[in-house]
Amino acid sequence: MLPIFAGQIHTMGNLKKLAGQTVFYGGSNVLSRLVIYLLVPIQTTIFAPKEYGVVGEMYAYVAFLIVILTFGMETAFFRFYDKKAENNDSVYGTALKSLAFCAIVFVGLVNIFAKPIAVHIRYPDHSEYIVWFSFLIAIDAVTTIPFAKLRALNRPKLFATLKMLNVGSCFLFNIIFLYLFPYMQNHGILTAILPLVYNPAVGVGYIFIANLLSSALTLLSLFIVLPHKHIPFDRVLWKKMMAYALPLLIFGLAGNINETFDRILLKWLSPIGIASTQVGIYSACYKISIFMTIVVQGFKYAAEPFFFAHAKESDSRDIYADVMKYFVIVCSLIFLAVMLYINIVKYMVGNKYWSGLQVVPILLLANMFLGIFYNLSIWYKLTDNTRFGAFLSIFGAIITLALNFTLIPILGYMGSAWATFTCYGAMMVASYIIGQKYYKVPYQLSRILMYMGLSVGLWGISLLIPIQNQWIRVVPDTLLLAIYLYIVVKKEPVFQGLLSKKVKTIS
Repeated sequence: MLPIFAGQIHTMGNLKKLAGQTVFYGGSNVLSRLVIYLLVPIQTTIFAPKEYGVVGEMYAYVAFLIVILTFGMETAFFRFYDKKAENNDSVYGTALKSLAFCAIVFVGLVNIFAKPIAVHIRYPDHSEYIVWFSFLIAIDAVTTIPFAKLRALNRPKLFATLKMLNVGSCFLFNIIFLYLFPYMQNHGILTAILPLVYNPAVGVGYIFIANLLSSALTLLSLFIVLPHKHIPFDRVLWKKMMAYALPLLIFGLAGNINETFDRILLKWLSPIGIASTQVGIYSACYKISIFMTIVVQGFKYAAEPFFFAHAKESDSRDIYADVMKYFVIVCSLIFLAVMLYINIVKYMVGNKYWSGLQVVPILLLANMFLGIFYNLSIWYKLTDNTRFGAFLSIFGAIITLALNFTLIPILGYMGSAWATFTCYGAMMVASYIIGQKYYKVPYQLSRILMYMGLSVGLWGISLLIPIQNQWIRVVPDTLLLAIYLYIVVKKEPVFQGLLSKKVKTIS
């Protein structure tokens, strides 16, 4: 009994460390996304769904191109970075300089061909979008390595501060361009100076300009807080890092097809008259799944260095199994909470977008599957079999493309939602099956499936409750949420221990 108890203490210590880092990494991610999310009702009040669709589409291109410009170097940095080693400056310098060189070349080429690119994606009168985004993509790609160094150095507070600087400045610039300057123009304030910095014809483009300015400010801040006097480039090391990273590039590209390509395909596969509107509604409602994605992304930031750091411990696989179980518990709770209170949550987007709320449960579950896949992906990263990550993502991309091409003409954005759900579900299952052959981890499948099924089942019960008033419904829905929490505490001794410790502290 004593060894078991000692093992639980050790596991809890590791989990608390991961949870603590997730609070900072995930917390900054949560706050960042929430601040940015506050812009959604602001932007959707000013711009119609058709105009807002431009935002969703352009940022889908951004996400895809950033993957190309970072080409897996962030994960390669973690793989070759060792706090106890002497070549950490070389690892950092090699990664940073390789990304910076590619970014400069990218900006040059895109600016040369800006007009043909704009015509090709059906924005012939807005080649300036292409120019702005070339700089935005280049800056965001370069900043991935300094941010990765902060994570490797276990400096989550500074990481969170800089992330909040980025999002806070972006929010401020949006308010200035979308509200302050139009107000000044309408009221004749500084009429001689205002035209130098504001042109109402730019319209939705000011959303892009605000993002570009905030990214530039973040890059400048990173170079101030991190020393860059000695960042050598090691050609031999670069070849090793590239050999490790290139399969991850394929993984990233395929993964990005799974995450964002549906918005691009919606525009091209929907009837021309409603294409941008479809993209706008889908993009806005997709943001309601932010409650799941912020946890998944925050966990991803903290988990990768955590998993690598514990790889050599004798009980590492048990730790990974526990992490997976508690991750699913939290994600299942988020799914249930959002869906029980969806009639309140829906006010986070304008009522012009409520017709798309039916995608929310599908996308919440899809993002849970993605988070589980991130958990499972540790097997091919630890065993240096990153090619399997590429194979799995290509497998998912094939599903995404096939289902989007098949379902969008029939179901519109609902087809995109189901394609995302199927893609991540298939990748999750495939990664588990293959991973258990190469790096067996004792995941508690029955317990994991039970919590997922419990959350979906309780939501199903809520749908059967014949109460139309959304405020009165809060009472039975809260009871259903309490039932989930009660079962979790009852089934998991760790939570019982935490609660009893809390009670003793209060007493």
